[in-house]
This record gives sequence, structure tokens and C-alpha cells, in this order.
Amino acid sequence: MRVIAGRRSDSDRGRGGGRARRLSVCLGALGATAALLLLAAGSAGSAGSAGRARSVPAAGRGVPIEQLAPAAAATAPAGNGAPFGGAAAVGALFTETNGKLGSHFCTASVVDSKAGDLAVTAAHCVYEKSAAIVFVPGYADGKTPYGVWPVSKVYTDSAWDSGQDPDHDVAFLRLSDASDEAPIEDVTGAETLATDAPTGQSVQVIGYPDGTAEPVWCTGSLKGFSATQFEFDCGGYTTGTSGGPFLADVDAATGQGSVIGVIGGYQQGGDTPQVSYAAIFSAAVTQLYATAEAGG
Repeated sequence: MRVIAGRRSDSDRGRGGGRARRLSVCLGALGATAALLLLAAGSAGSAGSAGRARSVPAAGRGVPIEQLAPAAAATAPAGNGAPFGGAAAVGALFTETNGKLGSHFCTASVVDSKAGDLAVTAAHCVYEKSAAIVFVPGYADGKTPYGVWPVSKVYTDSAWDSGQDPDHDVAFLRLSDASDEAPIEDVTGAETLATDAPTGQSVQVIGYPDGTAEPVWCTGSLKGFSATQFEFDCGGYTTGTSGGPFLADVDAATGQGSVIGVIGGYQQGGDTPQVSYAAIFSAAVTQLYATAEAGG
């Protein structure tokens, strides 16, 4: 597994419908969705950000899921997602109108970057949407413990833009800094971005089902659905969980790990709540991440 950035200290389930609640809007407010820019040779698969020399405030550090919701963790039925109190670097995507949050419709997670302002989600969540979109990390029970962060730019791959290729169902989001100019990573911490992860390893998957007040989580063994797609079997991942991170090597002290995929890809994440898919992060994601980091 190649690390790109060093870690910092659907009730409506028709085929192809995916887990993102449909919004009949297009990406005017954010400007045209950025296509993949081919960067200099050698960027794919190599280290991206070396990590920023900034400390994450203790209040913003990730907390192990078991500490956030010990009861849920202890009693979660095998093979079924359990609600919990949220993780700092993972949150819900909302529409926003006149400063008021609409409904959450997808999931995203903060990823380490030089500027500390990037998140990753599924491309089908944000492609061709003009309504203002905001990211609310750690959202639970109507609370926004780490603030509300406007999405200022969306980055998707040209292979997705031209034909919605499920192997490229990944998007990076640039998030506006807080009023004190602090980037989101300084507030929430971040997940590591990693590519070429092997199957068979244990992963945690977090997502925000539509109409719920809390996210759900589940752990399980990662399967290979195809040469380009992961499969994760656990119930409870309905509409709205699209974009939720597949987290490997989760640190018990911080609750953060390596994001190796996001719910999406085949069937835009899956046609049933029991089976989720994710496009395997590969060289194309490395290039897309580098484009987003460069601000292209």
C-alpha cells in the first residue's frame, strides 16, 4: 500500500441509483468541475504532502470510535452498522441556502494535504451540482462541533466527467478556511490518503444515512470485487452513505487511519444496504490529489 500523505498528529436503491440522495442541481455556484490535469511524470504513486508542521488542537483530534460510543461498539450486531457519536475528520455533506443547512446527502472525510484544506468523497455525490455545498465534520444530533465548511472547489477525474466511469468515482473538495484563517485540518486532524491497498485487511467504514441524526460505523474484512473495485459487506449503509471512507490501519490513540477508498464506484456504492463498493485508489487518484493540492 502506497501512502500519498503522511498521517497527521439507500432506501431508494434502484440499480445505478447509488447512495447519494439525488439533487436536481448543477455545478454553477462552484464553477465548472475541474477535470483531471496530467502532472509531471513521477507524481503518481509517490508521496504527496510530507505533512504540515502544525499541531492539531486536542479538542479537534479524532477520538477512537470505541470511546465515542462504547455502548454501540460493545453491542453492535455482527455485520450491521451501528450508530455512534461521530469522528472529527469524517462528516456529512449538506446543501446550504441563505446560511441555513438543508439535508445531508453524502459523506466525506478530511485528508492530509499541504494547505490542510482538502476532503475526499465520491464523484457522484458532487458532480454537476450548483447548490451551495458545505461539509460538517463530526456532525451528530444536530450539532456542528467543528464548524461548517463551505466547499469552494470540486476536483473530479476526466474519466468520470466524460462517462461516469465507476473506477473513477472519486472527488476531492477544497474547503474554505475558517474566519480565523485556520484550515480544517488544524481543527479536525486528517486521514492519510493511500493507494493500492490490498484486500483481506480489516477496515472501518463510516457513513451518514439520509434522515438520521448520527453516522453509522462497521468493521470488517475488505474483499476484492474486481481488479478495480473493493467490496465491504455490512448492513445499514443506505442512501447518504456514499463518499464514506474505507479506513485501514486506524490508530487507537487518534481514531484516524488511511483512507483507501470511498463508498461509490460499482452501482455508485451498491444497490443494497448490505453490500458496499469502492473504486480502488490507484495512480489516477494520486494524480487527481496532486491536482487538488496544487490548486489547479
